[in-house]
Amino acid sequence: MPFVLLITLCLAPLARAEPPKGGARLLGPKPPEKVKRVVTIAPSLTETVLALGAGSTLVGVSRFDEAKEVAHLPRVGGFVNPSIEAVVTLKPELVLVQPNPGNQRAVETMAELGVPVLLLPLNTVADTLEALRVVGKTVGKEKEAEALVQRIESSRARIREAAKGRKAPRVLFVYGFEPLVVAGSGSFADELLRDAGAINVAADAGSAYAVISLERALRARPDVVVDASDVDVGKDKVAALPVLSQARWVEVPSMALLQPGPSLGRGLEELFGLLHPSAKPDAGSGH
Repeated sequence: MPFVLLITLCLAPLARAEPPKGGARLLGPKPPEKVKRVVTIAPSLTETVLALGAGSTLVGVSRFDEAKEVAHLPRVGGFVNPSIEAVVTLKPELVLVQPNPGNQRAVETMAELGVPVLLLPLNTVADTLEALRVVGKTVGKEKEAEALVQRIESSRARIREAAKGRKAPRVLFVYGFEPLVVAGSGSFADELLRDAGAINVAADAGSAYAVISLERALRARPDVVVDASDVDVGKDKVAALPVLSQARWVEVPSMALLQPGPSLGRGLEELFGLLHPSAKPDAGSGH
């Protein structure tokens, strides 16, 4: 299942809940100095392990993972409902988890059963960069992790420079239409919109993944609606509304902008291209 749908299904009901505070945190026993058996319970964390060149450590992934590199691996359940039994059976030396109120009890139980669990919040860009460094250190790929971090930061600096002096479009970044789930303050998408020289019209919505009313969306009067949902239910109704029908609608071209991981730099470059179609930043790679 694509990450955007994962956000819609798993985070929307919790949109008004406070996101987990603090940085990376270990539950349970201390893992080995260099971990060789890893289970991930979020596609973005799987992407991180793969990008670090540590894919050989993976022994299990979530049922939402679609990367061809892990197609042969056992599935350990979903983002908010991982299977404790499936995880423990794989004898992982470390489980990587994006903390969420829905999976809290399950991951605490894993730790109580003697499985090292590393909680990695991925709400902001800073969270994502920290997760890259922490996972890199854990799997013995610190240099590779730092290279990925620097690549993302380089992309951000390049895009910010390219956005200078350009008119800032008012943007509504939509994850789902029924209900209307949008990127609010405290989300990495909100930060990337600002990097790309845009105004997030839902920045005051009160949470990172906010459920807002159609009336509020109309009052925001966006110039651009970024469709980051692969579920079209309710889209026609929203797109036909008087104010929103006058906005320019664009769709994200890949998963790079949707998974808070090593591809964020490339996702930002894609976002800049969507919002400023007549401009092209200097060539660079956000991969």
